[in-house]
Amino acid sequence: MTSAWSRRTFLATSAAFTAAGGGALMLAAPGTAASAAPEDDAYAALRTTWSALILGEGFSPTAEPFRSRLADLGAKASRLLETMAPAQGSLWPDAVFADPDPDTDAESYVLSGRMADSFVRLNTMAQAYRQQGTGLTGNTALRDAVLTGLEHLSTQVYNDGQSRYGNWYSWQIGAPQALLDVCVLMYDAIAQERLARYCAAVDHFVPDSAVASYTGTSTGANRVDLCRVLALRGVVGGKAAKIALARDALSPVFPLVTRGDGLYADGSFIQHTTVPYTGSYGSVMLGGLGLLFALLKGTTWEVTDPKRQVVFDAVENAWAPFLYNGLVMDSVAGRAISRGEVDDHRRGHPIMASIVLLGRGASAAENARWRGLVKGWAQRDYYSPPLSNPSLGLTALARLKSVLDDPALTPVAEPAGHRLFPDMARATHRRPGWAASLSMADRRVTYYEAGNGENLRGWHTGSGMLYWWGDTFANGQYSDAFWPTVDPYRLPGTTASRKVLADGAGGDWGVSLPDVNWVGGVTDSKRAAVGQYLKGLTSTLMAKKSWFFLDDTVVCLGAGIHGRDGTAVETTVDNRNLGPTGNAPFTVDGSVKPLTLPWSATLTGASWAHLAGHGGYVFPGGATVKALREDRTGRWRDINKAGSTDPVSRKYLTLWFDHGQDPTDATYAYQLLPGASPQRTAARAADSGWLRVLANTDAQQGVSVPSLRLTAVNFWFGGTVGPLVADAPCSVMVTEHADGTATVCVSDPMRARTNLTLTWNRAVASVVSKPATVTSAATGASLRLVFGDLSGTRGATQTVKVRLS
Repeated sequence: MTSAWSRRTFLATSAAFTAAGGGALMLAAPGTAASAAPEDDAYAALRTTWSALILGEGFSPTAEPFRSRLADLGAKASRLLETMAPAQGSLWPDAVFADPDPDTDAESYVLSGRMADSFVRLNTMAQAYRQQGTGLTGNTALRDAVLTGLEHLSTQVYNDGQSRYGNWYSWQIGAPQALLDVCVLMYDAIAQERLARYCAAVDHFVPDSAVASYTGTSTGANRVDLCRVLALRGVVGGKAAKIALARDALSPVFPLVTRGDGLYADGSFIQHTTVPYTGSYGSVMLGGLGLLFALLKGTTWEVTDPKRQVVFDAVENAWAPFLYNGLVMDSVAGRAISRGEVDDHRRGHPIMASIVLLGRGASAAENARWRGLVKGWAQRDYYSPPLSNPSLGLTALARLKSVLDDPALTPVAEPAGHRLFPDMARATHRRPGWAASLSMADRRVTYYEAGNGENLRGWHTGSGMLYWWGDTFANGQYSDAFWPTVDPYRLPGTTASRKVLADGAGGDWGVSLPDVNWVGGVTDSKRAAVGQYLKGLTSTLMAKKSWFFLDDTVVCLGAGIHGRDGTAVETTVDNRNLGPTGNAPFTVDGSVKPLTLPWSATLTGASWAHLAGHGGYVFPGGATVKALREDRTGRWRDINKAGSTDPVSRKYLTLWFDHGQDPTDATYAYQLLPGASPQRTAARAADSGWLRVLANTDAQQGVSVPSLRLTAVNFWFGGTVGPLVADAPCSVMVTEHADGTATVCVSDPMRARTNLTLTWNRAVASVVSKPATVTSAATGASLRLVFGDLSGTRGATQTVKVRLS
C-alpha cells in the first residue's frame, strides 16, 4: 500500500492539523492541489460542510477515545480492502446481491440489503481514506478500491436501467445515502461523467415524486431520510432545484399530527401508522433533521419554515421523557429491541448527540438547556458510558465529548414527575432514585411490531409491560441480553395467555390491533392513574389492568381476567434479569430463599417479597404467587433472523400470579417498590392502612392513600367508588393539599364522551379554576362537575381546582 504524499509533507500537514484541533483531514485527490472552495461555489461549500458533519470536527485524533476509534476504522477498512473481490453479482464474496428471482419475498429483501450494505462498506473505506489517524489516510490503493467499487455497483446493480427488488428502503434510502456520502468524500477523485451516472441512478430510484405526497413510505423519519438523499444528490450534481425540493419536502414533517405518522401534541411519536417509535425511527428523524438544518444553515436553501419550532419543542416534550441515564426506553423502540448489537443505551447515545447537533439551529436558551440535559444523561450512564460506545460514530463522540468537557455547563438532574402519552398508549414515571415506563395497546396502537424478520416474539410487549430502572442500579436490566433470553410469555407487568404463538403472530408492520378503546388515564404531572382494557393477541384473553403511579410505588391491580384458550393465564409481577451470575438473594416474608438453580416455589399467603439490588413487592392482604429462579439460554437469531446464532445465557428471578386454566373473573393486586430495602418493604406490608383498595372489579378499579390524601379510580363503567360517582367510563384522580385546596383530574381514555358527570362527596367551599367546558355546582356536602366534549381532548387530563370547606 502506498501513499500519494511524501512523508515530510504528510507529517507537516498532520502536525499543523492536530495543532488546529484535529478531526477529519481534508484531502484532495492525488495529483491535484488541495484548495479552499471558492466563495462563489455554493456546492463546494456544501460539500465541505457535509464532510465535516459526517466525519466529525473539533477533536484530536491522538486523544482517546478518538485515537482507538480511528485505528479501528482503519483496521475495518483494511479488512474490506483485502476481501473486496468484484465479481458478477457481488463486490464481496459474503455479500452477494444478484437476485435470480427478483421480487419482494424474504430472499429478495436479504439480497437488496446486501446491495445497500456494499455501499455502506465503501463509505467506511472512504472515511478511512479521509480521516486522519486511520493508518490509511490518503492511501492510493484504498482510494482506487473505493472508485472501483463504485463503478462495479453502478454497472452491476445501482443504475438507471435497473428495477428494484426486495426492500424499497435499500434502494431509496440505504444505498443512495451511502453512495452520495462517498461521492462527497471522494468528490475530487471521481470523474464528472461517473458522478453524472451515479446521480442519474439516484434520480431513477428516488425521483422527485418520492416526496410528492406525505403518505406511505414518505412520512416521518422516512421522509427526512428521503430529503437527505435529495439534498445530497443536489449537492453532488450541482442541482439547486433538488436541494430546494429537499428543504421544502421537510415541511410536512413539522406540523403536529392527530393520526398516523409524526409528532403529536402530547409528545407521542408514531411511525408505520401504529407503532410508538420515539427511540428508533424518531431517533433517525431527529438526527436527519439536525444534519439537514446544519448543512443548509446560512445558505440560499436554509430551512426557515417557522413550524420547525415543533421539532425543537419536541426535544423536551417527546424525546427527553424517554431518556434515562443515557438509555432510551425500549417501550418506544419497536422492533429495534431485537437487534443484539445495539441495546437501549447504544440507542440512547445517538439521540443525545443529535440533540447537541440540533441545538446549533435552536435559540441560545434552548441550546444551553439541551446541552445541560445531555451532560446529565451522559455523566449518569454508569452502565454504558457514551464515550465507550463502540457503535457510536466519531461525529457523535465528538459532540458528546464537547458537552462533557465543557466546564461552564451544569448537568441537569433527572426530573421527578409523570408523563402520559395517550396518542401512543405509553406512560413514563420518574421519582428520586428510579424511573418506570408502561406500554399498552388499543385500536390505534399495535400490540407490537415485527417485520424484516425482526422482533419475532415481541407479542406481549403491549400487554401492559412495566419497565423500571434505578438511578444507580439495574440500568442494564433490558440491555444485557434480556430480549433473547427472557420468557416472552412472562414479560414484567403483563397479563398473558400461555397459548403458544407463532413467530411474528398477528402479522408484520404493526397491523394487529386490539378491538379496545379504554386505554389511557389521568395525571397531575406528579402522580397518575392509568388503565388498559386488555384483549390478548390471537387469544380469548380479556382483562382490566390498572396502575397507580405514586411517590415511592406503583400500585398494580387486575380484574375481570378471563380466557378460553385451554391454557393457563398468568400475570407477571416481575421478571428480573440477574445477569450471568444471578446470585441476588430473594426474601419472602423475612425468609431468604435458596440460590440454587433451578429453584421454584408456590408462595402461599405471601405478604411481601424482596430481591436484593432491585427492590420490593407488597401483596395487600396476602396472596398466592409463584416464584422461579432459573438459567435461561437463547439466541438473538431466535427473535431476529439476522441475529447471531451464538447461545447466550442469563439468570432470572420471576414472580407471577397463576390464574389457572381458562379463568373467569380472576384478580390480582400488588405494589412495586423500586430500590426499596427489605426493611422498608416489610414496613409497607405491615402498614395495612397505607393503601386502601376501594375497588378491583371488572367495572371499576380504585385506590385511596390517606397519607397522600389521594383517591384515584378507573371507571370502566359508571358507578360509585368510595367518595366518587361517575355516570360514564372515565379516569379520575383527586388530591387534597395542605393549603386547603384540592385538584380533581379527569380524562376520558375512550375519547368518546360528549358529557361526563362526576360527583365528589366532599364538602367544597368554592371552585377556584376549571376549563371553560366544565360546569360546576358545590352544594356544601358534595361537588358536582359536568365535563363537556371530553372526546375533543384526545384523552388528555382536565383539571379542576377547588377550595375545601
